[in-house]
Amino acid sequence: MSVNKKIYITLRIAIGMCFLGHGAFGIITKAIWCNYFAVFGIDRASAYQLMPWVGTVDIALGLCMLVYPVRFIPVWLVMWGFLTAALRPLSGEPFPELIERAGNFGAPLILILVTGGAARKNMLAKISPPLSQGSHAEGRIVAILQFIAFLILAGHGWLNLLGKKSLLDQYIALGFADPQRTSIVLGIIEILAAFSVFVLPSKKLIGAIVLWKIVSELFYPHHELFEWIERGGSYGCLISLWIATNPIRGRSWKENLFNVWSATRILKTN
Repeated sequence: MSVNKKIYITLRIAIGMCFLGHGAFGIITKAIWCNYFAVFGIDRASAYQLMPWVGTVDIALGLCMLVYPVRFIPVWLVMWGFLTAALRPLSGEPFPELIERAGNFGAPLILILVTGGAARKNMLAKISPPLSQGSHAEGRIVAILQFIAFLILAGHGWLNLLGKKSLLDQYIALGFADPQRTSIVLGIIEILAAFSVFVLPSKKLIGAIVLWKIVSELFYPHHELFEWIERGGSYGCLISLWIATNPIRGRSWKENLFNVWSATRILKTN
């Protein structure tokens, strides 16, 4: 199976998980969502009425992505994933809440690039990976995956350094005697890992990060399963990066910066 095919399958599942997890929170009417509706001037009572509708649409799109993926869905998730992530700092939460969720809009962005771009006449057509994209296009995709991985890790590390309450609750539940110190140590490690992934990528390092991310997200103090599923975009981007990374030779940070910059030309022309 080709690298593109593996990434295509991985990101399809990741996008489905992202929609399903987010949709589940709408169905169970997660209280903190009221803060995000308030950004648009929607009162608490109306927010609770709208949440199940938003959740139902998300779940329907997630199921469609898993069963019959059409181009409209990842294009929509790039916008929807960025908006929902941006609502966190807009509602008063720390800025790293946005960048830590880069997988929510990064996974569909990569899937769009892998499957030939967003500018297609029929947005309801089924998507499938091309047989080959050429080494330059593949290099840009890997570089963007590295940048998304950097944001995911740096954002989570930043939240650890800020002492995010839900993370501290995790460490308390896991039995750490000094959760504040644990949070700082893990934050430093995650930020160092973020720079390592972008500056000096290694397949073994990325594999370890994938394992760490998948396991660590299981320990949220509330709604553990839904929280884990919703972060499918993060797992998908990290796994896709692991799949695409050459185990012998990585790319230098200069090549990565050039490829990220040149990838913007792909988005403009597609």
